[in-house]
Amino acid sequence: MGDEIKVIIVETDKNHPFAVEELLMPILPIVKVKDALEGIKVAKELERGLRHTAVIHSKNIDILTKYAREMETTILVKNGPSYAGIGIGGEGHVTFTIAGPTGEGLTSAKSFARNRRCVLVGGFSIK
Repeated sequence: MGDEIKVIIVETDKNHPFAVEELLMPILPIVKVKDALEGIKVAKELERGLRHTAVIHSKNIDILTKYAREMETTILVKNGPSYAGIGIGGEGHVTFTIAGPTGEGLTSAKSFARNRRCVLVGGFSIK
């Protein structure tokens, strides 16, 4: 493959490794379903309770709401790429996630820094 290929889109069934496993490569599996409700059911099944990230593309607010309630993920991206969920081209500051299912969730500067207090007694005064 040459440099001109940016992504490979392939139709698979819901049990294919491309659909089941996390792919750290530009392969996008498409699983055909009869409607949005079946799509939500299949997405929930494939997510396997990991509760990390889910993405949906729809203009139907009712479907977006149902999907959000069903998936229960730390990050839910609607109508954007998954990386928008960590603040790249999406809402909020750029962040990472730490152990989503255990509750720590998204990071902020406070996740990697500490408050410090520096006190000088008796050597400096503004009077």
